[in-house]
Amino acid sequence: MDVIALDDPTDAQIREWHGVLAAVHAADPAAEPAPDPERTARLLLGAEPGSRRRLWAVTGGGHMAAVAALRLPGEPGTGRPAEIDIQVRPAHRRRGLGRRLLAVAAGGLRADGRTSVIAQVLAGTPAVPFLESHGFECVLTLRGMLLRLDDVPAGHVARLLAEEHAGYDLVRWRGTVPDEHAAALARAKHSMADLAEYEGTPWDAHRVREMAEVVAKRGDDLYTVAALSGGVIAGFTEVVVPYGCTGRAAQYDTAVVPEHRGRRLGIWVKAAMLDWLAGACPGVREIETDNAGDNVHMLAVNEELGFRMERESMEYQAAVTALPAAP
Repeated sequence: MDVIALDDPTDAQIREWHGVLAAVHAADPAAEPAPDPERTARLLLGAEPGSRRRLWAVTGGGHMAAVAALRLPGEPGTGRPAEIDIQVRPAHRRRGLGRRLLAVAAGGLRADGRTSVIAQVLAGTPAVPFLESHGFECVLTLRGMLLRLDDVPAGHVARLLAEEHAGYDLVRWRGTVPDEHAAALARAKHSMADLAEYEGTPWDAHRVREMAEVVAKRGDDLYTVAALSGGVIAGFTEVVVPYGCTGRAAQYDTAVVPEHRGRRLGIWVKAAMLDWLAGACPGVREIETDNAGDNVHMLAVNEELGFRMERESMEYQAAVTALPAAP
């Protein structure tokens, strides 16, 4: 079997890549929806603003047995870690294909001047021992939760919205943050210490806009609700709605800055988001989220809204120097 680079994947190669993802999902579904072919195509073809993507596949007999996607945010040599995702067909596991792809990707990391790389994997799947045997260490445990909107009791969201929050006002926007809130949103994102501890990447107005552009580039929509106090964003929540505004949406960041905590702002902005989506995107029936396992407060907020735990995943990180070299 050969490892090939897919700098400009063809339609046939995209279909083969999707076939690998579908086979992996069938073996390790973990309560996640099956991969969507159109979304796979957008992810492989989209040139995300502010980042570059490298793709490789192991092929044999005219078919892909394993694939690897490497995301390189920022400019070469930046301190930001890269992100890697390796998927191997269940029938082809334990043959060294994942290691071969990791070694090739490591060469790409070194050429780009990266010092570290991160990967998110589901607990209890073969990806965990694979990463741990190749120099990765778990830096964050995440609890995957799901809210089925049909299960939310009638009037529950309205009651949460009716709670008194003197001195605060709600604002919302779709897509890129308005200029007047960009710097304030970046400051609010600094309160999310769980990821910042190992990402080592400061949030600024440029990065906030860049994230929204990435979402839009792949055809999805970013919805944001924020609580303002004197022009300062005291808390906010973000949800990404999939292309077509149907099915399962994804909760992105939610945070309340330290000096405004203890006022139930987190559940307020999330309730406002549910109310907004009910009118703007009635086709969305589920919202998924990941919470750091030790974030007791946000776990309690989500449980009060009706989220229930579906899966556990982990963020792993490795120094590039610890990765295998290409043969």
